[in-house]
Amino acid sequence: MKKVLVINCGSSSLKYQLIDMETESVVAKGLAERIGIDGSRLKHQPAGKDAVVQEEAMPDHNKAVEMVLAALTDKEHGVIADMSEISAVGHRVVHGGEKFACSVVISDEVIKTMEECSDLAPLHNPANLIGINACQQLMPGTPMVAVFDTAFHQTMPEKAFLYGIPYKYYTDYSVRRYGFHGTSHRYVSERVAAILDKKAEDLKVIVCHLGNGASVCAVNGGKSVDTSMGLTPLEGLIMGTRSGDMDPAIMQYIMNKENLDINQMMNVLNKESGVLGVSEISSDFREIENGCAEGNKAAQRANDAFVYRVAKYIGSYAAAMNGVDAIAFTAGLGENNALVRKEICSYLEFLGVKVDDAKNNVRGKETVITTDDSKVKALLVPTNEELMIARDTMELIG
Repeated sequence: MKKVLVINCGSSSLKYQLIDMETESVVAKGLAERIGIDGSRLKHQPAGKDAVVQEEAMPDHNKAVEMVLAALTDKEHGVIADMSEISAVGHRVVHGGEKFACSVVISDEVIKTMEECSDLAPLHNPANLIGINACQQLMPGTPMVAVFDTAFHQTMPEKAFLYGIPYKYYTDYSVRRYGFHGTSHRYVSERVAAILDKKAEDLKVIVCHLGNGASVCAVNGGKSVDTSMGLTPLEGLIMGTRSGDMDPAIMQYIMNKENLDINQMMNVLNKESGVLGVSEISSDFREIENGCAEGNKAAQRANDAFVYRVAKYIGSYAAAMNGVDAIAFTAGLGENNALVRKEICSYLEFLGVKVDDAKNNVRGKETVITTDDSKVKALLVPTNEELMIARDTMELIG
C-alpha cells in the first residue's frame, strides 16, 4: 500500500496531507503554524476523527517536520505504524522559472537550480527549500519530488508571456509572465474533460481559480496558453489584498503624494489593496458576500469590480483561443459563492452561457451549473492540488 506525504511549506507554516494512492484518499492532514514564532502549534487531523492540537515550540522547520512525522506515527492518533509506510514525499514549490516545465525528482542539482530561481519568489522558494531540506534530514532515503506552481504555464507561447518592455530584461533577468496556481489549473481542466466525457486535447477551457489569491487560465487542448498572474502573483485580477492590473505610473504618483519608498508602495499593492482596499471592509470574500446581502454599498462596489475583472479575463481568453467550450470555477470563492458565479456568467451570455439557478445553488461539489442547452458549459470543480502533487510524485518514483 503506497502512501505519499504532500508538503506545502511557507515561511512560518507547514501544511501536509498523507494520501493513500491506492484509493487516492486522505489518511491524515494537518497544519504546523507559527514556526519560529511564539505560540506555535500543530493541528493534526486523522481521517474520520477529531483534530488533535499540540502546542509546542517549533524554532525551525526541522522541528515542525519532526512533529508532523511523530503525529503520523503516534500510537494514539497516528495513522501509520512507522515511517517506512511513507513511499515518497511530494513538495509544492512556488517558482520553477523557465528551468522546470514539469515535476521532477529532487536531487542536489535540482536544489541548486531551485535556489537560482529564488530571486523570482523571495518569499516562497526559500521556505519551500527549507521544507525540502528538513524532510531530507529526517527521512533519508525516502524519494522526494518537487511540483512547481509555474510548470503548467511553461507551454505559453512567447506572444503571451512577453511584456512590452525592452527585450533585454527578458534575456538578462528572465522578466516575463510565469503565472501561478498551475497545479490547480491543471487538475481542474483535466476534471472538466472527465466530467464532460471529452478528451482534454479536444477542449478549450477557461479555469477561474477564485480565492484570496485569484487567477484565470486559458487551457487549449490540455495546455496552458495564457494566464492572468505574471512575473509575480500581483498581476491580474483584483484579489483579497492584491491590486491586480493597474497603470504602473500610479506607483510613482502615490509615492510622491504619500512620501513612500518602493518597499512601502509594494506593501500597499500586495497587502492593503484589492477587495480590502476597494471595500475598506475586509479581504475576506465571505464578509463581502454578507455585506452585499445587507445592502452595504462599499461591499457591493468591491464585489462588482472583482466580478467585472473576472468576466473581462474570460472574454479575452475566449478571443485568445478563438472560442471556449467550458468555463470552470474553483477555489474558496469559486466553489462556495453561487452569486459571484452567476454574476460573472451574466456577462457571458453573448458566448451562449446560460446558468441554471437550481444547479448553481451548491457549494463545493462537482457539477455543471448551466442549462442543458447552454452552448458553453460552466462548471463548479473543487480543486485538489495535493492529489495532483501526489499523483505526480507516484508517477515519477514508479
